[in-house]
Amino acid sequence: MASEEIGYRGPTACAAAGITYRQLDYWARTGLVEPSVRPAHGSGTQRLYSFRDVVVLKIVKRFLDTGVSLQNIRTAVRHLREQGFTDLERMTLMSDGATVYECTSPDEVHALLQGGQGIFGIAVGVVWRDVESALSQLHGERLDTGETLVGHNPGDELARRRNRAV
Repeated sequence: MASEEIGYRGPTACAAAGITYRQLDYWARTGLVEPSVRPAHGSGTQRLYSFRDVVVLKIVKRFLDTGVSLQNIRTAVRHLREQGFTDLERMTLMSDGATVYECTSPDEVHALLQGGQGIFGIAVGVVWRDVESALSQLHGERLDTGETLVGHNPGDELARRRNRAV
């Protein structure tokens, strides 16, 4: 099933991105990373995140772990959103701690490194594959039917049987 046909609830998105539910909730309420599949509408409703949303959540987490300010992360996410999050898996995001740069070629990465300052990078393709691997072990939800999709976790036989019984 194509990743565009599957959504992920908050706890699943948190597990795949390595964040807490409190972070997820704050980032959604403040507009940093909002669920693109289904936002929350009042108490008791479930947000549903797309695969790309979860990739962006993990990128935000990586930036926070390296000391980039939330304000600079917001600017970077806004830039990615304006571009429609296209070609994320081919992108490298670089930062000097104050600014986040989008690099789509080795020449751009090299040019940043020539400045002589400390730069770190996030190869989004690696994050993409990490999220793919994590989500393959977790539960998703079909967007067309709402059916719960059980990941490939061999230890979750009970959930797989329960899903077949429905």
